[in-house]
Amino acid sequence: MSADRPLAVAVAGLGTVGAGVLKLLRDNAQIVAARAGRPIAVTAVSARDRGRDRGVPLSGLRWYDDPVALAADPKVDVVVELIGGSEGPARALVEAAIGAGKPVVTANKALLAVHGAAIAEMAEAQGVPLAFEAAVAGGIPAIKAIREGLAANRILRLAGILNGTCNYILTTMREQKREFAEVLAEAQRLGYAEADPAFDIDGIDSAHKLAILAALAFGRPVDFAAVHVEGIREVTAIDIAMAEELGYRIKLLGIAKREEGGISTRVHPCMVPVSAPIARVDGVFNAVVAEGDFVGRVVLEGRGAGAGPTASAVVADLIDLARGRVTPVWGAANGALDSAAAVPMDRHVGAYYLRLMVVDRPGVIADVTAVLRDHGVSLESMLQRGRAPGEAVPVVLVTHDCEEAAMRAALARIAALGAVLEKPALIRIEPM
Repeated sequence: MSADRPLAVAVAGLGTVGAGVLKLLRDNAQIVAARAGRPIAVTAVSARDRGRDRGVPLSGLRWYDDPVALAADPKVDVVVELIGGSEGPARALVEAAIGAGKPVVTANKALLAVHGAAIAEMAEAQGVPLAFEAAVAGGIPAIKAIREGLAANRILRLAGILNGTCNYILTTMREQKREFAEVLAEAQRLGYAEADPAFDIDGIDSAHKLAILAALAFGRPVDFAAVHVEGIREVTAIDIAMAEELGYRIKLLGIAKREEGGISTRVHPCMVPVSAPIARVDGVFNAVVAEGDFVGRVVLEGRGAGAGPTASAVVADLIDLARGRVTPVWGAANGALDSAAAVPMDRHVGAYYLRLMVVDRPGVIADVTAVLRDHGVSLESMLQRGRAPGEAVPVVLVTHDCEEAAMRAALARIAALGAVLEKPALIRIEPM
């Protein structure tokens, strides 16, 4: 790529983010050129509907109905993939572009989480940069911070609020004392949640992002299959109120940690102390917390989605490429990556919040605590609000640290007790 002409960019996918990239490059052309050392210009595009008004002019741009054909355009220097999805045209385009020796910028967390190891190997073999700042946490420079800013550190732990939809729902449930289903329906009406919200509320989106961050943090190939995933469907207004009473807030977190024996990666609702910085990250905002052996704790917060923040991340990658700044996909050459094993969820050790709906009669609590005792689980505290002899009442138990496997075994026995009327609620407590 010659520095005496504009960097010619092809964009595949002209949805919210794609249109945002074109708008940013148009509106901030001078700033971008000054920081890139040359102009950056979109010269070719691909999308499904040629006639749709996307709010940005497309005249003068070469149009491709087939996104994969962008990779073969001899006048294109860099391919930007904003189609999405782990398979189909997005994967085909990225592989074709790398095969053609063209740098790739992508916002596709699903593709990187599922196929990132193979794609990174391909990129290294071809000597082609692969950039993906926009794939995690939108406008927060989380990728650059971990892969470059903290490169001198041994990362010990990483945690983050990685999905704005879930954070909005949990925040609204807490602030307005409403149930999950009602708030989800409102989020869909407002456009914060998709018509099919499963990808977000079941934790898959967060898990994709965590897999990528963990690969960068611990210098190993991405391993999505190793991530333990739970969503927020079962969090209730009672749980949120009880959390507040206990001095916690409930957040859907992605957590990766260096442990004895390897690396653990998990996504699930957590109770975090109200004093923790991440507890105060509300609404659609994201946050990433990293702990390094020399730097200590670093906290990043910002908008994790939307046209502007995500386009900002895409263009930041384009500026790096224009300047010739290239970093290995996972922070080190493939041959230098760590082969640390994945630590299974059963080996997680921590404290737990357990909520039961039980018949209010003598002996019930004794039966529950006997089960916990049998499995080596000790109690820190217990809460019961109100009396309703012969009827259902909530009982909340907080445990001391114990192993996940023991807690799960105890939970199965507790759920089978005749006095327990509903599926027990279990939320892990994270000290942060």
